[in-house]
Amino acid sequence: MKTLDVLAMGEPMMEFSQVERQGESLYLPGYGGDTSNAAIAAARSGAKAAYFTALGDDPFGRQILALWDREGVDRSTVLTRQGAATGIYFISHDDAGHHFSYFRAGSAASLVDASAIPEAQIASARVLHVSAISQAISDSACDAVFHALRCAREAGTTVCYDTNLRLRLWPLDRARAVIHAAVAMSDIARPGLDDARKLTGLDAPEDICAFYLSLGCRIVALTMGVEGAMVATPGETRVIPCHMVEAVDATGAGDAFDGAFLAEWLRGGDPFAAANYANAAAALSTTGYGAVAPLPRRADVEAFMART
Repeated sequence: MKTLDVLAMGEPMMEFSQVERQGESLYLPGYGGDTSNAAIAAARSGAKAAYFTALGDDPFGRQILALWDREGVDRSTVLTRQGAATGIYFISHDDAGHHFSYFRAGSAASLVDASAIPEAQIASARVLHVSAISQAISDSACDAVFHALRCAREAGTTVCYDTNLRLRLWPLDRARAVIHAAVAMSDIARPGLDDARKLTGLDAPEDICAFYLSLGCRIVALTMGVEGAMVATPGETRVIPCHMVEAVDATGAGDAFDGAFLAEWLRGGDPFAAANYANAAAALSTTGYGAVAPLPRRADVEAFMART
């Protein structure tokens, strides 16, 4: 029985985001981790969401557990690792955009292996959401994700895979091989345009969508920044325009899109309508600082769409 809408897995992290106050740079604490952000975004859009990972037995890990409790994200299968830390990262801002500094080597999440995967919970979910970062943090985590994908396929659970590329975590050739193998086991591919160009060697969005469909996906939702999103199925391809806002920080925009897209797609089954809703959610997420705090709730997204 499918009792969950979205189960996400990966690495949640503590976030410290730079802000300027009275001429001084300060780093405000928050929360991050792409798939955790997506799970929270899905929950804020009305989906019944859950998360799987391992956290350190430390204050940061306990704060993240408390975050999921506040957000209504089921964390019943989350592991606590003695002697391993919860990862952290810093976001700084300049004229070129936002920049990330990570401290995650040997983190509790990176120690997850295939034996830890909650197979029953995967079977209970309508969608399993993972990303390339979930596989890049260690060899054992990479294998764990592949095991989770196999479990999902056997259980009839839809797989959504975000190709989120972090070349500081692994070289491009390895990333390309692993990501494309994982996409071939997925139902929904969620590439971003810049990353997809590096991974596929293709330039045109239409060609990139066709490539991911050729791997076996049923839906490709390619985000293209201010150009909106291109959504492709085997029978149709459309560009969904973006929603314009006064953006201050795009840290969690892609994750906001993922969670909102899945929540809306599960409600109505229309990937094009889901992408329009997700574009609006992603736009609103850029109007505040940090990855989680500005993630909008369904009422906010619907009111924004009504205005625009």
